Formats: sequence, C-alpha cells, structure tokens
Amino acid sequence: MIRPVKLEDASRISEIYNYYILNATVTTEEVEVSEAEILERIKRNLNKGFPWLVYELDGEVAGYSYGRPWRTRSAYRYTVEVSFYLNPEVTAKGIGSQLMTAMLEELKKGNKCCAAMASIPLPNDASQGLCEKFGFKKVAHIEKVGYKFNKWLDLGFWQLRLKANPED
Repeated sequence: MIRPVKLEDASRISEIYNYYILNATVTTEEVEVSEAEILERIKRNLNKGFPWLVYELDGEVAGYSYGRPWRTRSAYRYTVEVSFYLNPEVTAKGIGSQLMTAMLEELKKGNKCCAAMASIPLPNDASQGLCEKFGFKKVAHIEKVGYKFNKWLDLGFWQLRLKANPED
C-alpha cells in the first residue's frame, strides 16, 4: 500500500537509507543519518509542498520516495528532484515502479512542478532503468565527481518534463 509519509515513519526510513549509506554507492552520503535528521528533512520538504510517500508492506515501511527542491535559487522553483529507496530485501518486485507512478501522479496534481530530475550516482542500473521506464531522459553525465568507498563515482542526471508551464 502506498500512502503519504507519517512523522513516525522517520525511524524506519532512517534504517532503510542508512543501509545504502553504509553499503552502496546509490547515495553519496557517507555518514549515517539519524532519525531526527530524517524527520527534519521530511518536515522541511512537506512544508515546501513536496511529497513524501511510503510503500507499506505487512504494516512496515518497505520503501519510500520523496520530492525536494532541485536547487535553491528561485529560477528553479518549478523543478523537483525525486529520490527512491527500498528495503534491500524487497527490490526487483515492482515496488519502485509503484512508488514512481504514485510520485509522478502527486507531482502532476499541483501546478508547481514542470520538470522532475533524478540525480543518480553511477553505475546504478536499477535506478537508471526505473527512471527510463517512466520516460526520464538522460540529460547530463559528469565524470568522477563523487568519491566513496575508495573509488570515484560519476553522476548522471535524468529529466522528465511534467508540463510545459506552471499555469498549465
């Protein structure tokens, strides 16, 4: 079941995200994030009108997705960055696709978002494939800009136009 995030989900979200911080290069964060920090991120983005969604499986958060400002400068106010993380035990079961569908529906509801961006540390075939399945196009590739686990990471950017203008 997909639903809006609840503040009490912060603990489980922190657990899921910290797995990737400690074990993978799909995020470039290197230091575990506390439940309090996740709670602050949730509140900050919700207060700015960006959605946070969770996928609940058997009463537990099994994955989540969220939108946040693409950049802080005002000219980027109609662009949102989307991110997705799943409990590693439930990957490749269609949950990411369900979350992406729900996230794009949420973003299209408001008149705020004209473009969605995904920043993907590379290589990351799963995230790249998910974005492309939903029509995101790769628009940039920057080489060796992240360094994690004693290796350089490239960063790719995927974009999906949601609508032409904020008034549409």
